[in-house]
Amino acid sequence: MAHNKPSLTRQRSIRAILLGLLLPAALVFMGAAWLVHGALLDRMARTFVEDRLAQEAQFLEQQLRDSSIEGKPTLSAGRYFEEVFHHAHAIRYGQQQTISPATWQPALEPLLEDAADGFIDKQISSGLQAGPTHFLAYRSTVDINGQRAIILVAEDLTALHHGQQELHIWTAVVSGGLLLMLGAVIFLAVTLALRSVRNMQQELAALQHGQRLRLSDEAASEFRPLTGQINELLDTLDQRLERSRLAVANLSHSVKTPIAAVKQLLTDYQRPLDLAMREQMADRLADITRQLETEMSRSRFAGPQIGKAACPVLQARDLLWTLGRLHPDKHFELDTKLDSEQTWGIEEQDLGEILGNLLDNAGKWARFQALLNLAIVPGAGGTSDALRIQVSDDGPGVEARERSGLGTRGLRLDEQTPGHGLGLAIVQEIVARYSGSITFDVSHAGGLKVLVVLPGTIGK
Repeated sequence: MAHNKPSLTRQRSIRAILLGLLLPAALVFMGAAWLVHGALLDRMARTFVEDRLAQEAQFLEQQLRDSSIEGKPTLSAGRYFEEVFHHAHAIRYGQQQTISPATWQPALEPLLEDAADGFIDKQISSGLQAGPTHFLAYRSTVDINGQRAIILVAEDLTALHHGQQELHIWTAVVSGGLLLMLGAVIFLAVTLALRSVRNMQQELAALQHGQRLRLSDEAASEFRPLTGQINELLDTLDQRLERSRLAVANLSHSVKTPIAAVKQLLTDYQRPLDLAMREQMADRLADITRQLETEMSRSRFAGPQIGKAACPVLQARDLLWTLGRLHPDKHFELDTKLDSEQTWGIEEQDLGEILGNLLDNAGKWARFQALLNLAIVPGAGGTSDALRIQVSDDGPGVEARERSGLGTRGLRLDEQTPGHGLGLAIVQEIVARYSGSITFDVSHAGGLKVLVVLPGTIGK
């Protein structure tokens, strides 16, 4: 029992794909920016605090040195430092020591006893009542008038961290708002970008319901090649429909008179249906048959179809084999360097009509031999390559003054040879549909040489 297999790939719209890619990318970008902002904020805040602590320690050192110029240095500068700056500080000079504010004494006094100079990041358990729990200090040991002085300047980082967190939270809020705005902008941009697709869908629906004839050429530049190809396809279909209608009208007009003549003969009960009357009826029916064949041939003159291709070498070999059976006294040859699998942008039926009519015509007029040559000729001046079909025979040929009339529908240069004068006309009409060319000349053997050039595309 056959089971329908579920589709392995889920069809998604272009809008869903774009939004599914752009919105997560925007979210990742904003998240990364928020994290980088937090890291930079921490780094800048710490650098700023370190610079201030180092500068204030130098300022306090300078105050101590200035107070020792005229006498014994005192720590009165410490009170001035406390009034001017908001950082905690500790100074030990000789036997003198001062720590301000007093709540910092349990935190700073151990650093005066045993610590290395430089920046000290210290965290203390909650044993202190009013002291800091996390602070950054700068310790400097200097020599003033031969005595050792230790200077400590510290800042409570708890308040700074609270401020950073608040700023970081507000940054997150602003980033969230920007992300929403960015999402709205992305959605609007995708919607506006896909407006051309929506307009094309509406135009196709209107085209399907007969409300318009062609697609607009005002679409986005990315879709103009597509709309142009669709319009060209519609033009081709209209041309084919017009030719079909014309063929039906011609056929109706052409067979009306022979049918009327036959009907008149059959309904004339006053005259017997003798041999002469039978011959007249047969002639009229033959006219109808020829007209039907002609219009059937015309219905196939539709030109190239998109995606259609033929193998010239393979078709030529089949035709040469068939014609060799129809004309056993003639020798048909194929001269080509093309690969058997090489294709050309032409319908197989049209290529068969061209090759069949040219080779059949050469077989009728040739004395002993008919030659078919297939080749690809490069285009000149940037034009595309072309398929060259050359058929020549060793027959009597055609006079120069009569070659211009070759291909005229119904024209026969020799009434003794079987045919209706349509073969070359059919070839000429098909070649014209493909924007090709056909020329008539004298072959090397003195017969007729027909050269057909069909522009197009070659494939493998």
